[in-house]
Amino acid sequence: MNILLFGATGMVGSRIAAEALARGHQVTAVSRSGAVPAPGATPVTAEINDPLKVAELVTGHDAVGSAVAPPRDGSDPQAPFLALNEILVDGVRRSAVSRLVVVGGAGSLEVAPGQALADQPGFPDAYLGEALAHRDVLAYLRTVDDLDWTYISPAAEIAPGARTGDFRIGGDRLMTDADGNSRISAEDYAVAFVDEIERDAHSRGRMSVAY
Repeated sequence: MNILLFGATGMVGSRIAAEALARGHQVTAVSRSGAVPAPGATPVTAEINDPLKVAELVTGHDAVGSAVAPPRDGSDPQAPFLALNEILVDGVRRSAVSRLVVVGGAGSLEVAPGQALADQPGFPDAYLGEALAHRDVLAYLRTVDDLDWTYISPAAEIAPGARTGDFRIGGDRLMTDADGNSRISAEDYAVAFVDEIERDAHSRGRMSVAY
């Protein structure tokens, strides 16, 4: 496949790029820096600030991935995170591409019916803004009925680690292991992300991934 990946140089995005390239896909890696996230990627320096520019970048690809993340406090001096994702969706709409897979957050996952992780007492203040920004994007995507989108939430803890290929796929519920921990390596998250691009198994919905 020919994949366009926004936010390709970040912790998660660079691993998605590497995973896709390892499977033989072509990756156009879009970032503000224009850096090469993995050998074989085609770097492009661009920002998500104009739907016409997004459409121009997207045209000719088979799928679009977005690994763009909000700042930790949820703010962005250039554009609110929700507005940025609205521009992204508008741009994809203007192209002939319909497949969009988005790196989401864990804060909107439910710990009990109707109770989100981010709303629980003790949720770290340092991560709350980021969690709420991601949750707003999920709510927005759920209103989008003319694109083939998927929003992928990681476990509560995601960090660089090993690529094992051994993880669980879930939905809206926070998944934990036998010790009550919710975690996933960025490498295994990337495996699940590229799997979803290839298989299109969770169209117009949210999926989650954890050990």
